Amino acid sequence: MIEYILTILKSFFSFSENQPIIFTNMDFWIFFVIVYAVFTVIYKQYNIKNLFLFLVSVFFYYKTSGLFFGLLLFTITNEFLIARIIHQSKKELLRKCLLGYSVFINLGLLCYFKYAYFFTDSYNQLFQTNHEVFNYFAHWGNGWLNNGDAFRVDKIILPVGISFYTFQTLSYTIDVYRKRLTPTKNFFDFGFYVSFFPQLVAGPIVRASDFIPQIRQPFSLSRYQFGLAVFMILNGLLKKMVVGDYIAVNFIDKVYANPFLYTGLENLLAVIAYSLQVYLDFSGYTDIAIGIALLMGYRLNTNFSSPYKAKNAGEFWKRWHISLSTWLQDYLYIPLGGNRKGTIASYVIIVILSVFMALLLEASWVLWIVLSVGFVFFALSLISAEFKKAINTNINLMITMLLGGLWHGATLNFLIWGGLNGLGIVVYKFWRKISPYEKMNSLPVHFWKVFNTFVFISITRIFFRAEDMTQATEVITKIYSDINWQLLPRIIVGYKEVFLLMSIGFVVHWLPKKYKWEYKKFFIKSPVWFKVAVVIVCVILIQLTKSADTQPFIYFQF
Repeated sequence: MIEYILTILKSFFSFSENQPIIFTNMDFWIFFVIVYAVFTVIYKQYNIKNLFLFLVSVFFYYKTSGLFFGLLLFTITNEFLIARIIHQSKKELLRKCLLGYSVFINLGLLCYFKYAYFFTDSYNQLFQTNHEVFNYFAHWGNGWLNNGDAFRVDKIILPVGISFYTFQTLSYTIDVYRKRLTPTKNFFDFGFYVSFFPQLVAGPIVRASDFIPQIRQPFSLSRYQFGLAVFMILNGLLKKMVVGDYIAVNFIDKVYANPFLYTGLENLLAVIAYSLQVYLDFSGYTDIAIGIALLMGYRLNTNFSSPYKAKNAGEFWKRWHISLSTWLQDYLYIPLGGNRKGTIASYVIIVILSVFMALLLEASWVLWIVLSVGFVFFALSLISAEFKKAINTNINLMITMLLGGLWHGATLNFLIWGGLNGLGIVVYKFWRKISPYEKMNSLPVHFWKVFNTFVFISITRIFFRAEDMTQATEVITKIYSDINWQLLPRIIVGYKEVFLLMSIGFVVHWLPKKYKWEYKKFFIKSPVWFKVAVVIVCVILIQLTKSADTQPFIYFQF
């Protein structure tokens, strides 16, 4: 018996790459029950509570990413000290240098882990060399541990959530530099803010100005908040595990694995299904994170607002991954000049992005075309003030969307995906000036706008979902050349469970907000026995529909 208990404890406190602790497995909920039980005892003692939550958050990250928790601790320590010095310094030059150091370290680490393979391949391509990726962090770790085999030096693994917590710490330091935020004096408070486990590995990206003031506030959890928290958790689990995972495993993944084995209509339906899956997967994670945080008395901002109700691409990005969209707006788009003007930095970034595209395509002519078009635009800007204004008001928007694409990964797929979304917003900005339907609010017109936006977003997602350009091209080719609508009834019957769940997902998503609020309010106000019954039913549904293998959240890879 003792050996059995020791085995369980050893398993719980060890890291397994194949069994990370995530919201969709039982290990996480055992972890959360233990954490919450301790929390209910110490919640009135702020220092102890914050230290405890910081430590368990680091442990949670260790269980998802192994020894990469050391990188998280380094980032927390570095940004805590830098922000303090920036705040205390009276010398503007020193403040700017420290901010530059912070940006360099944060983006440097991000680039190292996310783009090392791209830069190595590009260097080999340019100089006809044959260099291989070498993991210096693993090499140094082996030296520090005096063990040459502890870490692999020939492979760089992306730490889970590095994009999210890097953006969080960057925004904190930038806000301190801008004197919009006073840095916290307590290291563990800051560490807790950065590493808070519900949102650590897949967002939402939390602003210090929103979260840090909550750290020292008295804990409160009303009956309403408890009901809302449980609803959000269940809603997120059902989105992810009952609908999203099922349609992915039983339809989407099969079609994308080999598009040419399926009809053009099946490829098209897989594209539409993926738009639903990626929303259910990501918003499901966010819902669970918001619910767990609320149970502990912390409020995380909304990250999704029924994005497929958007009537244009611009509105879509105000509803989708709101924490990233607003981050890019506040810390990239506006500093570059927003919709007022293009800056020197804007044009430098355009050149860099052009080089990126040329390298990804392995075609230098792309760079020359972009530079030639840029020269023509520059000449026309000197001739026409109106043309200059049109360019300046949109160049930063395109840059933001392209960099948003590259944030997901250094591949041509993501660059095209970001570029298409940016182009969609720019085209709409011009179209709305001449569109006869822009000011019409009739139901058919509204439906047509929502439908067109959804189709456009779904098409761009072909590049987001595809593993490479070859796969994306295969899907597009199959859709373009082989659509036979007469096969629709047979396909629906063949995948009846998939399309039933898809129908439920879309109907719930497109329900008017007031109807959603009614059933949410009903659950919140219901007695405890009813909530328990609903939880049991949801657990049964999850068990009946879940796949054999745990399906990771899509945004874990970013």
